[in-house]
Amino acid sequence: MTDIHRHRPRYWQILFLLLLTVGTIFIVRQQQSMPYQHNQGVIFGTTYNIIYQYDQDLQTDIVAQLQRVDNSLSPFNPRSIISRVNRNEPVKVNDLFTDVFSLAQRVSSDTQGAFDITVAPLVNAWGFGFRQGTSPTRHAIDSLRAIVGYDKVALRGSHVEKTDPRIMLDCSAIAKGYGCDVVARYLRQTGIKNFMIEIGGEIVTSGINEKRTPWRIGVTKPTDDSLNVNQDIQTIVNVTDKAMATSGNYRNFYYKNGRKYAHTIDPHTGYPVQHSILSATVLANSCAMADAYATSFMVMGLTRAQQVLARHPELMAYFIYTDARGRHAVWFSPTMRDKIVSPSN
Repeated sequence: MTDIHRHRPRYWQILFLLLLTVGTIFIVRQQQSMPYQHNQGVIFGTTYNIIYQYDQDLQTDIVAQLQRVDNSLSPFNPRSIISRVNRNEPVKVNDLFTDVFSLAQRVSSDTQGAFDITVAPLVNAWGFGFRQGTSPTRHAIDSLRAIVGYDKVALRGSHVEKTDPRIMLDCSAIAKGYGCDVVARYLRQTGIKNFMIEIGGEIVTSGINEKRTPWRIGVTKPTDDSLNVNQDIQTIVNVTDKAMATSGNYRNFYYKNGRKYAHTIDPHTGYPVQHSILSATVLANSCAMADAYATSFMVMGLTRAQQVLARHPELMAYFIYTDARGRHAVWFSPTMRDKIVSPSN
């Protein structure tokens, strides 16, 4: 046999390549023609917006997934697991509660208690959570600090153990992010590759958007805007196939007797934080992780937050803070540079 005959492609190889090409074109065209669904609603006391490419509306199933999280972690749901734990009822925790509790404890240890899900009594005392609206005295703060501390609770099997029955858990700083993760997991299991999930500002994305371009999310400029009316954009970030969470004291605050009280409470001091960081945006592989660290960085301040980021190259952060002259300034992780689509103003 000559070399020419030896290297001549066989008919079945040509047929295979032809079928592969035709199949690829068919799949691409089918994906391009498949519509994007838009679901909106209210959950966890906030709004959600979910966009995904699929041939049918899955909102009923998505709401069921979100309700699972609410039934586990919402302190405003009297039948939830966390509410029953807070009332010291004999309740077995489920996988969702265990996931969040375990992650919260790891982040608490890593941030030396800057993140702490036992901070609920202090949050409530300052008028957030259940909006009691009264400024606590120093004596009251000191008394509450005695029952605050992530090392005062533990998960033993399927039960939460407390060192003091007055200890209360509050997963508000991680539950929205975890809700995004739960919905993302459901969509992926359904075979959906292109989606964006947003719950109360926390976001998970995958694939591409309706314009066949990467998902891009704006970081809002920090201004005193408790009504959430201002939407001026500081910068735009490419968050494709990532999770993003932002924590900021410029949204959630109230004035009493001429003094401004922000919603982020330092578990160590018992008082609202007074650091220079105005907002902390974190990108991570999971939204629960991004959510927890964004809150942690608001408590820790710029220098300590940078130290944590140096230990975690898998995390990316974008901070807007007040410099020594009182002007807004920006710092972001070196790995964040490639994610920034437009420069800061």
